[in-house]
Amino acid sequence: MIVALVVACAFFMETFTGTVITTALPAMARTFGSDPVRLSLGVTAYMLSLAIFIPLSGWVADRYGGRTVFRAAIGVFTLASVLCGLCNNLTELVLSRVVQGIGGAMMVPVGRLVMLRSVDRSDYVRAMAYLVVPAFIGPVVGPPVGGFITTYVSWRWVFFLNVPIGLIGMVLVTFLIENTREERRRPLDWMGFVLSGLSLASILYGLDIAAHGSLAESLGFAALLAAGLALGAVAVRHALRHPHPLIDLSLLRLPTFAISLWGGLFFRVAAGSVPFLLPVFLQVGLGMTAFLAGVLILADAVGNIAMNAVAPATLRRFGFRRVLVHNGVASALAIVGGGAFTGATPAWVIFSAYLLFGLLRSLQYNALSTLQYAEVPPDQMSAATSFASMVQQMCSGAGIAVGAVLMQLSLLTRGVGPESLAAGDVRLVFVAEGLFALVSIVFFRRLRQDAGAELSGHRA
Repeated sequence: MIVALVVACAFFMETFTGTVITTALPAMARTFGSDPVRLSLGVTAYMLSLAIFIPLSGWVADRYGGRTVFRAAIGVFTLASVLCGLCNNLTELVLSRVVQGIGGAMMVPVGRLVMLRSVDRSDYVRAMAYLVVPAFIGPVVGPPVGGFITTYVSWRWVFFLNVPIGLIGMVLVTFLIENTREERRRPLDWMGFVLSGLSLASILYGLDIAAHGSLAESLGFAALLAAGLALGAVAVRHALRHPHPLIDLSLLRLPTFAISLWGGLFFRVAAGSVPFLLPVFLQVGLGMTAFLAGVLILADAVGNIAMNAVAPATLRRFGFRRVLVHNGVASALAIVGGGAFTGATPAWVIFSAYLLFGLLRSLQYNALSTLQYAEVPPDQMSAATSFASMVQQMCSGAGIAVGAVLMQLSLLTRGVGPESLAAGDVRLVFVAEGLFALVSIVFFRRLRQDAGAELSGHRA
């Protein structure tokens, strides 16, 4: 499991940096003589770079070896962090973030790949439990740590903190991870790379506009979304005809991969909106202070982390199908219940409810992240990790965007502006997202009773 811990540390570096930079933007803007809105281009540049290069990660890992690529990705990400910390204007920041996005695009899927290749299939559940932790810790500790460093030291150290983590990670990867690669070298599908990159970039940029713009700006994302979907359709047509496609759609013939992907898409979009909705609901809807809201939201992260200790035993006892179906229903109800509180609700009740949601969501993520690899043959594992990472990246952007657009539509039906946002508007979004999560159950019910038994150890 030491390899899983090394990969998890690299994942933490990526998720931590992604959230901490938003806290540092005002201070960076003052240094550059600009404004935080313009500097948000640095966040967008990273997101788009990540989307464009993730589909390429599987091919690169097969060509040059998992250890070589993973170590290089950590190095590129660390070097780009230094460049970000040394920036003196917006142009330098955007270019540095693009380079950092290339490193992140290789680091996450290739890190997952080297972990899967280094453990037995029976240990997938336990190994995956380590990998989901950074996704929950990074967004929680990022803003307060970033705020502290920016206030009392300098925003530049927000990026410099990655240097020791990156250097230690590169050393550990060198000595602990084998440089496995596919003996059969596939030619690079350049057309697939261009089409998938443009499609993902258009979709994610459109979703980013929808999530952070006004209603008028959000309506403008329709053109980008349409263009992205059209390019995606062309990319799919190309992949079906190409002998060695960059995105291997034949993976969708594997029942567990296809069901995990489609069902997971609905669940991840719904659950991914919750970290965005909670602070808005608690602070704007219920009038709480930012500190109290942060403490209550921390319960979600605590629940996520705590579940990793018992997720393997739970899956072994009940199996993937029963967990995904029954826990999926419970998670959907928990999403709806996220907005069921009022200003008179005791804080400990809210904390307990969000703790429960964190437990349920973590179990669902653990099951989805593991089951999708149950039937993937070794020679397609690199393609599967890049495919899954691509979908998850799109879901993370879609979750926030869907929540923001639904909130704006609620305001539109009331005929008021954003300044009149009330708890009732956010409650309606919680209900809509819960219903969206329930759609995933339609897919999970199609699983066999013994689906993924080799990984979980469950006997139907």
